[in-house]
Parts: sequence; structure tokens; C-alpha cells
Amino acid sequence: MKYNIVLVEPEIPQNTGNIVRTCVATQTALHLVRPLGFSTEDKQLKRAGLDYWSEAEIHYYDSFNELRKLYPKSQFYYLTTKGKRVYSDVHFPDGAFLVFGRETKGLPEDLLANNYDDCLRIPMINETRSLNLSNSVALVLYEALRQSGFENMNTKGALRSRPELDISD
Repeated sequence: MKYNIVLVEPEIPQNTGNIVRTCVATQTALHLVRPLGFSTEDKQLKRAGLDYWSEAEIHYYDSFNELRKLYPKSQFYYLTTKGKRVYSDVHFPDGAFLVFGRETKGLPEDLLANNYDDCLRIPMINETRSLNLSNSVALVLYEALRQSGFENMNTKGALRSRPELDISD
């Protein structure tokens, strides 16, 4: 299964760099909606994404509506602290778009209101404003991947120094 991560107007280059690395490791497409709060040539962004930046499938859009028009039949989920359902209660279909907002403001209120049935939340205590964006992306994406049985992913591990402990098939 393949999934899509959408960042709407991300602001912090280190978060986006970390998300790029996660997308490469999971063969997930990344969709960036402008304006971006940084240059994609930014040294910190490339450092956070390490040498994975060139391997990433990244698409750029001038607006969220531009993205939606290209995928009219796709399922979109909006991650927000205002969501009524918990992300782990949803079955993510192949090709689903997981949409995340700006680090400081989240997704626009009108976007959430117009798609409220598809708004999802990550549980946390009330005193916490939100989780880090790159952590949130990884958490929700890996739940979708878990649901699909980690299809096409390496789920076995081995110690080079102790081949007798190799648990691969």
C-alpha cells in the first residue's frame, strides 16, 4: 500500500527534513503546499533529511485546492487537535492523504469545518498544545502502514556480530 503525506504551509525546516526521511524510508509521497516557511535549499533542511532528499518523491502546490483538484476521488484525512475521532480508529485505504498543518497554527479552521467527518486527532493530555509535527506524521503514517501489514517493508532484524540470533526467514 502507498500513502501520501501533505504538509500545508510548513514553517520549520528541521521538521520537514525529518518528514522527508520518514517518507523515503516508507516509500510515501510528500506533498508540500506553499507558502513554505523556508527555502528547500536551506542547509538545515537538507541536514535534517540527510542524504535522503534526492530520493524523496516530493510534489509542490500553490494551494491546497490545487492539490485536491488533482485527486478528486482520493480519501483525505485532516490531523488536528480539534478532530472528533482518534487516528487509530480509522482504517486508512491505499492512497490515502494524511494532511497536517503549520507548526504554529495547524490547519485552517474553514478547511476543518468543511471536512469535519474526516478530521482525526492524536490523544494527549489537555495541558499539551500539540505534538511535534514530524513526530505526528510518523505516528499516524506508521499506524496506516501497520494496518496494511507493513507491506513491502523489512520487518525482520539481525545482529551482524551474532548471526545465530538472525530472525529473518
